[in-house]
Amino acid sequence: MAPSDITVLLRAWADGDANAFEQLVPLVHRELHRIARHYMSTENAGHSLQPTALMNETYLRLCGGASVDWQDRAHFFATSARLMRRILVDVARSKAYLKRGGGATAVPLDEALAVAVERDPNLVQLDLALQALAQIDSRKSRVVELRFFGGLSVEETALALDVSAETVHRDWRMAKAWLKRELRKEVDAGG
Repeated sequence: MAPSDITVLLRAWADGDANAFEQLVPLVHRELHRIARHYMSTENAGHSLQPTALMNETYLRLCGGASVDWQDRAHFFATSARLMRRILVDVARSKAYLKRGGGATAVPLDEALAVAVERDPNLVQLDLALQALAQIDSRKSRVVELRFFGGLSVEETALALDVSAETVHRDWRMAKAWLKRELRKEVDAGG
């Protein structure tokens, strides 16, 4: 099925057609599972969620949330990636809460992202840094979210954000440098 067919089903689902969602799930399942595996690959071994559970929780939130005016398949996958990030942040926060502020799951930032700091930032710190970046430049924050967390290519990110691939490359470089600086501040402050 072509990406445009997925867009047609997304719009039908947004218009209240429950059958469209049932037709959509098998078409997007493989890509959602790939995104979930990508997210989980950054988590510590023994994390309480597995990729399939993360994907299923994403489906639940997609169905249980407010109706979305889906633009296209890229919008759907970008929204799904954002939901997966929120789910993992919620899990990390609840674990930290249960341990009275300690032991939040560490998220190593891979070499490709080049945001590594002396001590791996945890997902909550990264989420806070991305929220701060979003206040300054929401597009750069979205580029990081889609590329790092969503595992989207430069071209897929450009499509999702309706910008050129060169803009994605530029935003990616600038966002990595900004995040590296922010996360290093956190490490230097003992956070």
